[in-house]
Amino acid sequence: MAAGDSGAAPSLSAEQLVAAVPGLTGSGVDLDVVSFRGLPGASLGFDDLTELAAAIGDHEADGFVVTQGTDTIEESAYLLDLLHTGDEPVVVTGAMRNPSLAGADGPANLLAAVRVAASQVARGLGCLVVFADGIHAAARVRKSHATSPGTFVSPDGGPLGYLVENVPVLVNRPVRRFTLDRPPERDVRVGLYTATLGDDGSLLEGLGNRLDGLVVAGFGVGHVPASWVEPLAALADRIPVVLASRTGAGPVLRSTYGFSGSERDLLDRGLVRAGLLHPYKSRILLHCLVAAGAGPAEISAAFARAGGVDLPTP
Repeated sequence: MAAGDSGAAPSLSAEQLVAAVPGLTGSGVDLDVVSFRGLPGASLGFDDLTELAAAIGDHEADGFVVTQGTDTIEESAYLLDLLHTGDEPVVVTGAMRNPSLAGADGPANLLAAVRVAASQVARGLGCLVVFADGIHAAARVRKSHATSPGTFVSPDGGPLGYLVENVPVLVNRPVRRFTLDRPPERDVRVGLYTATLGDDGSLLEGLGNRLDGLVVAGFGVGHVPASWVEPLAALADRIPVVLASRTGAGPVLRSTYGFSGSERDLLDRGLVRAGLLHPYKSRILLHCLVAAGAGPAEISAAFARAGGVDLPTP
């Protein structure tokens, strides 16, 4: 990332990024540096990440580090996590302060990411996001602030660990991680619609002719206005519709509330429960499943596992 009078824009090659990191050459890690794309994070698409996942799968290494703009890290990291089935860690990082600013955080984040990717403790954890010395699971991580270097957090479960004196230390591990059996194979369009106060749901009508799948970010534990119920039920008869929570933390419930537009009402009408998956990540997973030709039963089972709601009761 370089900055001038016209504003910051991605311009540094991977080699230049690595060369700018103090301590990296003396870290004892052998690096094979590749420039893959030169796009802002906001311009990345499914094809870019699918090709990157394939390139990672074809390359022999003990671990991988991906640097990108932070706008879409919480989504791109989760897509890489779904597509990466190897034990080698894939670590995504970036910078909140570009090199022209005092206290630029890119070099420190890149060094930390390399240390995590090279560590044995990170093996088997899939894709991770490393920022400000925090180690986050791709399925949990969120960008929580527009400008703060500490923007990346994991509301459900917390960080997996931290770097302590340059050594990755884990404080918890996911019970499991979910990966896809097969990659996306066709172009699809999956939408995200967020419940807001006073929305009568009229914009939902006709989406079935324009979308291949839909994620609804409902209020609270999975609620929508009563006027949405019939349009959503009609959509669920035509395309997969996933019910997530717009709150950013906590699960969509199954059977606590029973009014029109409640989570029980919607799930009984054919919507799929996202569980603990954030709406952004739910859209990534639904896109991949639909693009791979998954049917209704497979989609429901995938969300039950990925959303963490099918674990046995203690």
